[in-house]
Amino acid sequence: MKKYLLFILLPSFLLVSCRKQTGWKIENPLPVDRSDEVILLQRNEIAAKLAIPGNKMPVFTINGEMMPSQADDLDGDGQWDEAVVLVNLPANSTAKLVVSYVSPAKYPAFEKRTNLRLGILQPDGSFPEVDQYLAPSCKDSFRIIAQAESVNWENDKFAFRVYFDCRNTKDLFGKLQPWLIIDSLQLPGTLSYHKLASWGMDVLHCGSSLGSGGIALLKNDSLYRLGATEKYEYRKIAEGSVRSLFELRYGGWIVDGDTLNAVERISITPGKYWFQSDVTVNGLPEGAEIVTGIVTSKLTRQPFEFQSHGFTCIGTHDVQSLNNDELGMAVIVPESEAGKIARTTDINFFDKGFQLVKEKGFSNIISETYYICPPLVFCSVGTGTGTMENGRRIPEISGRGDGETG
Repeated sequence: MKKYLLFILLPSFLLVSCRKQTGWKIENPLPVDRSDEVILLQRNEIAAKLAIPGNKMPVFTINGEMMPSQADDLDGDGQWDEAVVLVNLPANSTAKLVVSYVSPAKYPAFEKRTNLRLGILQPDGSFPEVDQYLAPSCKDSFRIIAQAESVNWENDKFAFRVYFDCRNTKDLFGKLQPWLIIDSLQLPGTLSYHKLASWGMDVLHCGSSLGSGGIALLKNDSLYRLGATEKYEYRKIAEGSVRSLFELRYGGWIVDGDTLNAVERISITPGKYWFQSDVTVNGLPEGAEIVTGIVTSKLTRQPFEFQSHGFTCIGTHDVQSLNNDELGMAVIVPESEAGKIARTTDINFFDKGFQLVKEKGFSNIISETYYICPPLVFCSVGTGTGTMENGRRIPEISGRGDGETG
């Protein structure tokens, strides 16, 4: 059985096809200005508007002004497959997004506002970047081999990481400045990212939780971390000015005697406090469900749950950052589809002997987590300081023939 969990940003734009013109009419129907919103267009959708001459690449304008964009080769065949465009639209307005083509040599240079990095430790203490790498197994020993212990990704608002080892927990870096900082983490002479620097710091204490938006499987009332797998591989797909994209591939995930495989594709775009994650699990046992959740360590107030406007929300808001700042996180799902909601124990299982990584004080049992399990094939999540949404999949803003999408 194959099951998908899709974490996406949900921009409230409508995209309307205009057959007689080389572009699309885009509309912001909301009474608020929208900035840095993403339009994702497939190669065939663009070609249907304007034939692609040779190896040329698409560029996009609104009222003659060039929009930041990039064209990504997703399958490594040397030909771009998708274009990602950033647009700004005032409240209750429409605009014309026009496409044209340029040669690769003349493709515009846009400000780089996303970043992606896996650096691997060398004997001299350096962390050269790699585009593909297999994490070492934790079965016989535990070794930290990655810069900042993690695969790291960021935009101008926030930075994220997922440990590149059997802990497999998602963590957050809060920013005071719109700088791209992950390339310099843990380099000689730099301040520890656990201490407040001019750019910001690591703001989340994860412990043995799922962190912020981590993944687990729920089966027979037990949670199984997507962690100590036979194979854990990183593959970079794209890194650019308006999107960075990579995959984490897992093989040999043992869940209650069943062997599963999983792929998580993560992307990030500018100007937002979240990233997009698309998770596919193969071999899912009947009745098992994918879970996402948020850490509850350091809380002095109880997590909350409420229903409003047809949605169920679970969340936390407390002085819970490592800098003793206010930090809010939430998961939101349609009320009619909200599945099991629960909070794990706050017991420190590592202290009780359930040890997976002695060197890091880490247990293989998930604790200090408030989680939800929506019974959906598709889910949507944004994650970051202050907001983390989890709900039904809604079509992205991309042209799908005539008329509106939504």
